[in-house]
Order: sequence, then C-alpha cells, then structure tokens
Amino acid sequence: MFTVKKKTDLGCTIRQERHVCDEPEMPGRLPQITRLMALAIRCDELLRSGKVRDLEHLAAIGKVSQPRISQILSLTMLAAEIQEILLFLPRMSKGKPEISEKALRRITMLDDWDEQRKAWEKLGFPTPTRIS
Repeated sequence: MFTVKKKTDLGCTIRQERHVCDEPEMPGRLPQITRLMALAIRCDELLRSGKVRDLEHLAAIGKVSQPRISQILSLTMLAAEIQEILLFLPRMSKGKPEISEKALRRITMLDDWDEQRKAWEKLGFPTPTRIS
C-alpha cells in the first residue's frame, strides 16, 4: 500500500465575508421562555398552513422529540395577554430567568383564560392587561 501526499487548493473552502448589520448589537440575551413562545407561534403557523404534515414531522425538523414539540406548542394555548408578556420580556445580562416553561405547563392546561390569568398572578408574575 502506498500513501501519496499532495497539497491541493480548493477554492470552495474560502469563507465569504458576512454582511455586517449597521444596527448596534443589543446587550444581554432574550429569556428562554421568550424564544420558546416565539418558536411555538412559528410552529403553530407551520402546522396550520400545511407546510409541515404533523407533530412528528415538526419534531424531526427541529431534532427534538414529539412530546417536546407538544410541550412547546402548548404555550399557544395561553391567554393572549400572557403570550404578549412572554414575547416582550426584557433582555437578560446575567442570572436566571424568573419565568420558566416548566412553571407554565400547569397554566397551559387550563381551558379558561380567566383561570389562566388567576394562576399566572398566583405565581407572582406581572399582571396581564386584557387585550380587547
């Protein structure tokens, strides 16, 4: 057996410069629950439009389990005011977020939005203002 070593220049491996945005980068990061709420809304949109067949297809695309997709999608069952609060939480620079997806699972199981609001307030989160 012979080994041949030869240097070859492949033009396709050169990285192209990325476009730099003119806007300054915002400090901190979005809370995990904010990202999950946005993801839930997007996944719901994909399902309703027919761009994905079902939850299994969506789970395969996201490389997560079907039960995890169901947990994320359950956030779309929250009252509109609670969803709005989750989407507009302030960025975090350090520490742990006060609102977690796991804490909201019990609230998502409630069918009545008034009950959801009461359960939300019992957890000590900001009071949602009703959207008319």
